[in-house]
Amino acid sequence: MSGRLDALPLRHVLTLPAMGPAVRIARETTEQVLTEWGIVRHHPAVDPALLILSELVTNSVRHAAPLSPNLTVIYAAGQDTFAFAVHDRHPYQPPLLSAVTRTGSGGLGTVMELTLGLGGTAVVRGDADGGGKSIWITLPLRTPSHKA
Repeated sequence: MSGRLDALPLRHVLTLPAMGPAVRIARETTEQVLTEWGIVRHHPAVDPALLILSELVTNSVRHAAPLSPNLTVIYAAGQDTFAFAVHDRHPYQPPLLSAVTRTGSGGLGTVMELTLGLGGTAVVRGDADGGGKSIWITLPLRTPSHKA
Protein backbone atom coordinates (compact mmCIF):
# COMPACT_ATOMS: atom_id res chain seq x y z
CA MET A 1 0.00 0.00 0.00
CA SER A 2 2.77 2.46 0.78
CA GLY A 3 4.06 2.19 -2.78
CA ARG A 4 0.63 3.11 -4.08
CA LEU A 5 0.41 6.10 -1.73
CA ASP A 6 3.92 7.24 -2.62
CA ALA A 7 2.81 7.42 -6.25
CA LEU A 8 0.08 9.98 -5.48
CA PRO A 9 1.49 13.34 -6.60
CA LEU A 10 -0.72 15.74 -4.62
CA ARG A 11 0.04 16.17 -0.89
CA HIS A 12 -1.11 18.32 2.00
CA VAL A 13 -0.48 18.03 5.75
CA LEU A 14 -2.50 19.65 8.54
CA THR A 15 -1.49 19.53 12.22
CA LEU A 16 -4.02 20.57 14.86
CA PRO A 17 -4.43 20.55 18.62
CA ALA A 18 -6.43 17.46 19.64
CA MET A 19 -9.41 19.53 20.75
CA GLY A 20 -13.05 19.88 19.66
CA PRO A 21 -12.51 22.50 16.92
CA ALA A 22 -10.14 20.08 15.15
CA VAL A 23 -13.09 18.26 13.56
CA ARG A 24 -14.50 21.41 11.94
CA ILE A 25 -11.08 22.67 10.86
CA ALA A 26 -10.15 19.31 9.34
CA ARG A 27 -13.44 19.16 7.38
CA GLU A 28 -13.06 22.72 6.10
CA THR A 29 -9.44 22.08 5.14
CA THR A 30 -10.46 18.89 3.32
CA GLU A 31 -13.03 20.80 1.28
CA GLN A 32 -10.44 23.46 0.39
CA VAL A 33 -7.78 20.91 -0.54
CA LEU A 34 -10.17 18.91 -2.73
CA THR A 35 -11.29 22.10 -4.50
CA GLU A 36 -7.67 23.14 -5.10
CA TRP A 37 -6.98 19.69 -6.52
CA GLY A 38 -9.95 19.88 -8.89
CA ILE A 39 -12.09 17.29 -7.12
CA VAL A 40 -15.60 18.69 -7.38
CA ARG A 41 -17.70 19.04 -4.22
CA HIS A 42 -20.56 16.98 -5.67
CA HIS A 43 -18.32 13.97 -6.49
CA PRO A 44 -19.96 10.89 -4.90
CA ALA A 45 -16.91 10.19 -2.71
CA VAL A 46 -16.66 13.66 -1.12
CA ASP A 47 -19.52 13.57 1.42
CA PRO A 48 -18.60 10.07 2.65
CA ALA A 49 -14.92 11.12 2.83
CA LEU A 50 -15.87 14.11 4.99
CA LEU A 51 -17.90 11.91 7.31
CA ILE A 52 -15.11 9.32 7.56
CA LEU A 53 -12.58 12.05 8.29
CA SER A 54 -14.86 13.57 10.94
CA GLU A 55 -15.22 10.21 12.70
CA LEU A 56 -11.46 9.59 12.70
CA VAL A 57 -10.61 13.07 13.98
CA THR A 58 -13.34 12.79 16.63
CA ASN A 59 -11.85 9.49 17.80
CA SER A 60 -8.39 11.06 18.10
CA VAL A 61 -9.79 14.01 20.06
CA ARG A 62 -11.84 11.78 22.38
CA HIS A 63 -9.43 8.93 22.96
CA ALA A 64 -5.89 10.01 22.12
CA ALA A 65 -5.69 13.60 23.41
CA PRO A 66 -4.28 12.68 26.85
CA LEU A 67 -1.24 11.09 25.18
CA SER A 68 -1.29 13.09 21.95
CA PRO A 69 -1.90 16.82 22.33
CA ASN A 70 -1.77 17.19 18.53
CA LEU A 71 -3.13 15.19 15.64
CA THR A 72 -2.13 15.31 12.00
CA VAL A 73 -4.24 14.86 8.90
CA ILE A 74 -2.31 13.81 5.80
CA TYR A 75 -3.96 14.14 2.39
CA ALA A 76 -2.79 12.62 -0.90
CA ALA A 77 -4.46 12.34 -4.29
CA GLY A 78 -3.88 11.32 -7.86
CA GLN A 79 -6.00 11.05 -10.95
CA ASP A 80 -8.14 8.16 -9.65
CA THR A 81 -7.51 8.15 -5.90
CA PHE A 82 -8.02 10.27 -2.80
CA ALA A 83 -6.27 9.10 0.37
CA PHE A 84 -6.09 10.60 3.81
CA ALA A 85 -4.85 9.61 7.23
CA VAL A 86 -5.42 10.77 10.75
CA HIS A 87 -2.32 10.35 12.90
CA ASP A 88 -2.00 10.63 16.67
CA ARG A 89 0.54 9.54 19.24
CA HIS A 90 -1.69 7.13 21.14
CA PRO A 91 -0.35 3.57 20.80
CA TYR A 92 -3.72 1.77 20.61
CA GLN A 93 -4.39 0.41 17.13
CA PRO A 94 -8.11 -0.28 16.70
CA PRO A 95 -9.12 -3.45 14.84
CA LEU A 96 -10.83 -1.97 11.79
CA LEU A 97 -12.18 -5.18 10.29
CA SER A 98 -13.94 -6.23 13.48
CA ALA A 99 -15.69 -2.83 13.47
CA VAL A 100 -17.55 -4.00 10.35
CA THR A 101 -19.14 -6.95 12.11
CA ARG A 102 -20.21 -5.13 15.29
CA THR A 103 -23.77 -3.87 15.10
CA GLY A 104 -24.31 -0.41 16.45
CA SER A 105 -20.56 0.11 16.69
CA GLY A 106 -20.86 3.75 15.65
CA GLY A 107 -17.63 5.56 14.73
CA LEU A 108 -15.30 2.93 13.29
CA GLY A 109 -18.20 0.79 12.09
CA THR A 110 -19.44 3.77 10.09
CA VAL A 111 -15.93 4.46 8.80
CA MET A 112 -15.54 0.91 7.56
CA GLU A 113 -19.05 0.66 6.11
CA LEU A 114 -18.59 3.86 4.09
CA THR A 115 -15.03 3.04 3.03
CA LEU A 116 -15.83 -0.47 1.85
CA GLY A 117 -19.10 0.68 0.26
CA LEU A 118 -17.11 3.06 -1.95
CA GLY A 119 -14.65 0.34 -2.91
CA GLY A 120 -11.96 1.87 -0.72
CA THR A 121 -9.49 0.51 1.77
CA ALA A 122 -8.66 1.26 5.39
CA VAL A 123 -5.51 0.31 7.25
CA VAL A 124 -3.91 1.14 10.58
CA ARG A 125 -0.17 1.79 10.39
CA GLY A 126 1.75 1.93 13.65
CA ASP A 127 4.61 4.35 14.15
CA ALA A 128 8.07 2.75 14.07
CA ASP A 129 8.51 3.40 17.80
CA GLY A 130 5.11 1.88 18.68
CA GLY A 131 3.99 5.14 20.26
CA GLY A 132 1.34 6.19 17.78
CA LYS A 133 -0.54 5.28 14.64
CA SER A 134 -2.14 6.53 11.44
CA ILE A 135 -5.45 5.30 10.09
CA TRP A 136 -5.24 5.54 6.29
CA ILE A 137 -8.34 5.65 4.11
CA THR A 138 -7.98 5.30 0.34
CA LEU A 139 -11.00 6.00 -1.87
CA PRO A 140 -11.36 5.62 -5.63
CA LEU A 141 -12.34 8.77 -7.49
CA ARG A 142 -13.38 7.22 -10.75
CA THR A 143 -17.09 6.83 -11.15
CA PRO A 144 -18.37 3.52 -12.47
CA SER A 145 -19.46 3.63 -16.06
CA HIS A 146 -23.05 2.68 -16.72
CA LYS A 147 -23.84 0.58 -19.76
CA ALA A 148 -27.23 0.74 -21.33
